[in-house]
Amino acid sequence: MTRRIPVVALVGRPNVGKSTLFNRLAGERLAVVDEVPGTTRDRLHSRAEWSGLEFIVVDTGGIDPTGVRIAEGREPLSIGSKEFINEIRSQAEIAIQDADAVLMLVDIENGITPADEEVAKILRRNQKEVNGEFVPPVLLVVNKCDNKERREQAVEFYSMGLGEIYPVSAQHGQGTGDLLDALVKALKLTKEDMVDEDEEDNSVKIAIVGKPNAGKSSLLNKLLGQDRAIVSPIAGTTRDAVDEYITYDDIPVTLIDTAGIRRRGKVEPGVEKYSVLRAMRAIERADVALLVVDAESGITNQDAHIAGFILEAWKSVVVVVNKWDVIEKDTHTINEYTEHVRAALNFLDYVPILYISALTGQRVNKVLPTALQVQEERLARLNTGEINRVLQKAMVHHPPPSKAGRQLKILYGTQVRSDPPTFLIFVNDHKLVHFTYKRFLENQFRMAYGFLGTPIRLVFKSRNSK
Repeated sequence: MTRRIPVVALVGRPNVGKSTLFNRLAGERLAVVDEVPGTTRDRLHSRAEWSGLEFIVVDTGGIDPTGVRIAEGREPLSIGSKEFINEIRSQAEIAIQDADAVLMLVDIENGITPADEEVAKILRRNQKEVNGEFVPPVLLVVNKCDNKERREQAVEFYSMGLGEIYPVSAQHGQGTGDLLDALVKALKLTKEDMVDEDEEDNSVKIAIVGKPNAGKSSLLNKLLGQDRAIVSPIAGTTRDAVDEYITYDDIPVTLIDTAGIRRRGKVEPGVEKYSVLRAMRAIERADVALLVVDAESGITNQDAHIAGFILEAWKSVVVVVNKWDVIEKDTHTINEYTEHVRAALNFLDYVPILYISALTGQRVNKVLPTALQVQEERLARLNTGEINRVLQKAMVHHPPPSKAGRQLKILYGTQVRSDPPTFLIFVNDHKLVHFTYKRFLENQFRMAYGFLGTPIRLVFKSRNSK
């Protein structure tokens, strides 16, 4: 019987280097890193490994229990961060409660601050004594110790009463090996405890994407039945891509909440830039994207741009029209709105459209079933006989076009993969295939077999090509 992979939370006041250490442990640039305090807001998960042992590391927003700026106002908070002090603290406390171990980060440059002392109090309140040991164990990490003098100065942090200290430089990696050795020991991990490294993540990955303030985090919270992501009317609240793992109707699902994507010309440098890149990466690793649009503003150019990003990545799509509760309606409203969506997203005419209110919960119960149905269609496979019947019928209904006196001839087709459905069609000369006829054939496959919400890839190959 396998043991669940332990969770390690990184906590501390803003700007002590939690996101930098997170990236160091995760082995890639997953968390937003910025010199302005208050950059990280929602929790961020990643798997990490040390000595062949695996654990989940969770980055958190910086806790500022005093509600004032760091160092009594001498350092700036990122724009809008004061509005999120309570929410950031709540998110970090949730992470602490979920953790099997906690890495509390402090900063050698600023020494022990009142905020550090308050964070330590939060940790002590969340510890319980079990068999003479406090759980979850807390390891005090003194960051930015990148030379001998700073490592010697770190001894002052023993006065915080959290036991052994671990001087590190998250940026350069110094001391992280000793820290990870101590962490594995504190977690009491052995290789027999761990999930098989070859065990594949077979969950359906659903990314929630859209422009800022469309209601993505509200939808995530409603799907989970709890306030998992910070919700605010201020555009751009969510900056990190956030994963949440659930089981729906016995199917494992990974929900990915992402930062709102703005037009490229509107992306501010620094924090927001990295958030947009992360949202795009979230689309890349998803199976199905929920494109959340604001019913009040309708389909904007930015919604169409995001839809284009999804299509370029060959991902399946469900269009989720949010805030439907605030729209004045009559018997024709939903049909007229559907026509508007179809016209604005005419390159995604195969996707389902849901009208919901993440605030009231209206029709939110249809979101996951629809996404899972789309995923099922994405994995569909047709046998060669079915494929060629579609092609034969299509050629009878609409003969292939000619070009420069040469007639396109379709010989036969086969499905070479699913996820997304990809069909290899052999022809006499692939250069004779016009994009309009390719689109016609795609529609014939959809008429015969659906492929709801899923792109179809048709690849044409000349008979004599290698």
